[in-house]
Amino acid sequence: MKCPFCGHLEDKVIDSRLSQDGNTTRRRRECLQCGKRFTTYERVEETLPLVIKKDGARESFDRTKILSGIMKACEKRPVSMEEIEKAVDRLEMKFLDSGEREIPSSVVGESVMEELKKLDEVAYVRFASVYREFRDINEFMKELKDLLEVKKRNM
Repeated sequence: MKCPFCGHLEDKVIDSRLSQDGNTTRRRRECLQCGKRFTTYERVEETLPLVIKKDGARESFDRTKILSGIMKACEKRPVSMEEIEKAVDRLEMKFLDSGEREIPSSVVGESVMEELKKLDEVAYVRFASVYREFRDINEFMKELKDLLEVKKRNM
């Protein structure tokens, strides 16, 4: 592992711990040249499907892109970072478990909206307004009415 402070390539592992979910290993390391300590995280690399964009281009599934979108939607809302991370984990597992090699970006977007609906309704509407490109207040109101209908049915 390359030291982030001096660039030396040799270090020793001081401590290793599994994350709570057991999917990530946290390692404390000490550089053998400068003696500074740093932390690394390891996770098994699994093959996620390619995402087919609206224009037909294909790109790798990007967990950080989904995390960023959900964080923006949840900004200034009572949703913890832990809840957001768990939602992204569920999405990632859903796409891994699907066994598909490629998935349309529309499926990713709709799945993100379903997770947001469970996390926070305001965050869901924020995301939906950008994702579905609402052009006027009527489209916005229709989405709110649909959300209220689902909420009434579930009570």
